[in-house]
Amino acid sequence: MEANGYKIKPKADLCGANLKKADLSDANLANARLIGANLESTNFINADLSSANLTRAYMFSADLTGANLTGADLTGADLTLATFDSVWIVGLNLTDARLAGTDFHNTNLCGAMLRGADLTGANFIGLNLSNVNLTDSHQRTSSGDECDIPDFYHANLTEARLNSADLTGADLSGANLTGANLRDADLSGADLRDAYLRDADLSGADLTGADLTGANLTGANLTGANLTGATMPDGTIQD
Repeated sequence: MEANGYKIKPKADLCGANLKKADLSDANLANARLIGANLESTNFINADLSSANLTRAYMFSADLTGANLTGADLTGADLTLATFDSVWIVGLNLTDARLAGTDFHNTNLCGAMLRGADLTGANFIGLNLSNVNLTDSHQRTSSGDECDIPDFYHANLTEARLNSADLTGADLSGANLTGANLRDADLSGADLRDAYLRDADLSGADLTGADLTGANLTGANLTGANLTGATMPDGTIQD
């Protein structure tokens, strides 16, 4: 398979390649090197990008619907307005990635590393962690595979849509959740220490056992939220 003059195959060296608007649907790029590649508006529908190195790749508006990104490295990549609909991304590294307005609808983020990522306005409606069970500091998928809890440490989630998302045990410490929609989200056991939740909608959310020490809840809507056993910003524990 070729695209824009480049050979598309597993383990391909495509560092710095210009694959803008290329049709790579169903392509096999497992273990490929795409460091710094131009992948703007590229079609990756159902492509295999498992363990691919996409560090600092420019993926503005790329379509990754149904793609396999297991173990891929997207550190520092620009994925603004990209689509991850129904993607399996266990262990995906998105550290410091730009994900403003990105669509994660119905995506499984089990074990994803999102430290320092910019997720302003991202869509997490239907975020899928419903088939994992907490085991010590790890989780297991329905097939029994172990994976880490998603890491949103210090991530920018301003106005992100996380309603009804399963964020059980997630690390959201220091995250900016200003104006975020967390209505009916499952945040039981979540680490929200020093999180910025100003004007966030937490109505109906499950915050059982969550740690909100030092969190800013100014203007937050907690109507109907379950705070049983939660540690509040002042350090008190709710009955």
